[in-house]
Amino acid sequence: MKTDSIKLEIFKNIFISVAEEMGVILKRSSFSPNIKERRDFSCAIFDSKGQMIAQAAHIPVHLGAMPYSVEEGIRSFNFDPGDVVILNDPYRGGTHLPDITLITPIFYENDLVGFAANRAHHSDIGGISPGSMPLSNELFQEGIVIPPLKIVKKGILNRDIYDFIMTNVRTPSERSGDLKAQIASNQRGVKRMVEIISRYGKDEILKYMSELLDYSESMMKGLLETIPDGSYYFEDFMDNDGIIDKPLKIAVKVSIQDNITLIDFTGSSSQADGGINAVYAITLSAVYYVFRSLVGLDIPSNSGCLRPLKIIVPDNSIVNASFPAAVAGGNVETSQRITDVLLGALSKACPDRIPAASQGTMNNLSIGGYDPFRGQNYAYYETIGGGMGAEPYHDGEDAIHSHMTNTLNTPIEAFEYAYPFTVKRYEIRRGSGGIGKFKGGDGIIRDIELNHDAKVTILSDRRKFKPYGLSGGESGKPGCNLLLRNNEETDLPGKISLDTKKGDIISIRTPGGGGFGKSQ
Repeated sequence: MKTDSIKLEIFKNIFISVAEEMGVILKRSSFSPNIKERRDFSCAIFDSKGQMIAQAAHIPVHLGAMPYSVEEGIRSFNFDPGDVVILNDPYRGGTHLPDITLITPIFYENDLVGFAANRAHHSDIGGISPGSMPLSNELFQEGIVIPPLKIVKKGILNRDIYDFIMTNVRTPSERSGDLKAQIASNQRGVKRMVEIISRYGKDEILKYMSELLDYSESMMKGLLETIPDGSYYFEDFMDNDGIIDKPLKIAVKVSIQDNITLIDFTGSSSQADGGINAVYAITLSAVYYVFRSLVGLDIPSNSGCLRPLKIIVPDNSIVNASFPAAVAGGNVETSQRITDVLLGALSKACPDRIPAASQGTMNNLSIGGYDPFRGQNYAYYETIGGGMGAEPYHDGEDAIHSHMTNTLNTPIEAFEYAYPFTVKRYEIRRGSGGIGKFKGGDGIIRDIELNHDAKVTILSDRRKFKPYGLSGGESGKPGCNLLLRNNEETDLPGKISLDTKKGDIISIRTPGGGGFGKSQ
């Protein structure tokens, strides 16, 4: 059958709308501020082979990696209608342990035609510190590891698995609500896809699933043809791994020659002692994000985008860690630096299309303990925005999440309602963006007063190595973390876990983006 370009556009938007509706269900029915307010989740539709067909505009670091989760589910089980597979194992399709993925098969007239899947960051999944983003040196310290398991079988919840998970987390009521919201989200995706197939026919839907993958591949090839042939190298550094205070290198060489594009991370540091290692799926997500962003057109964001790209990652490295290396920060911190080096390399090939470095960190803050006001345990987790790098034709945005994160902030009202904290200061960090013809965006200052004793963990980067400027623009200012106690300021490392007292203030001051071009 000949491809109908109008139908191709129609089905692209139909499939995207299903993923978007799944996200609405998850947001509205979840319990935790991290999912309900910050929207730290992603939803997508896959074909029967595990290829991503359509995604909602959610979290880049989730979406590039989710096909691996679906493929792992396919390898692990034969699916029946009403099944739901759960997993979070980073070495079997996950990213880091707080990100729990649910996979639900889509059947039509007893035929498996695809999958609805979502991934949501749970604000606690056990481990050695509240929030499950610890300064760890092995995976087992980071929380409960869930291999692919059927948490729902033919529509019946598996209470044994469910109760086991709830017993191993600090906030079971909240986890239960979020997990059930994920189940409901996938159910809505399945329902909508069945309705669509009933309307248009199975053969028609399967045809355009395949055509959309081919179309994205073709458009990606078109992008690559606009980049001059050559080899483009760039390297940058993580501050440290939180265990040993030494920088770790991430290097990439992007080679484009005769319609072959090779992205080679050889030369990157060996896997770290601390938890900033990225599994392969995370590195793949960063590659996917960068090249998909460069296309600039409203093409389907699906697995077809990756077909023209060949990726080389050294084994046992910070960009391709091996079990049981600690990985809590790889998903949130190292993914940002991988993005930075990819953009840095491509800036040498097409300098008029690449922005300076954005803040390059997610400024992860976890706080947990016993809430004496509500009489229960709690676990708070948030990432904090910063400055976006200036672009070749305009200034960078202030105080925004950029690149591999796409979340919102937790509004002060929701924050203080849910947790025993007071926000003392929340403002733009003026002057932190790099100077240039176009100025880098400014970061954020967020000061949180603790109203009781608590355990605090900070997992941040770009406290030593500044976000780079381009074409003569200056670097953005690095971030810093402070403890304010009894009117005294104490500098905190970028990665630290500490016990705090009632009345202490944790101040997170995030990096600015790099500038672009020489200032006049």
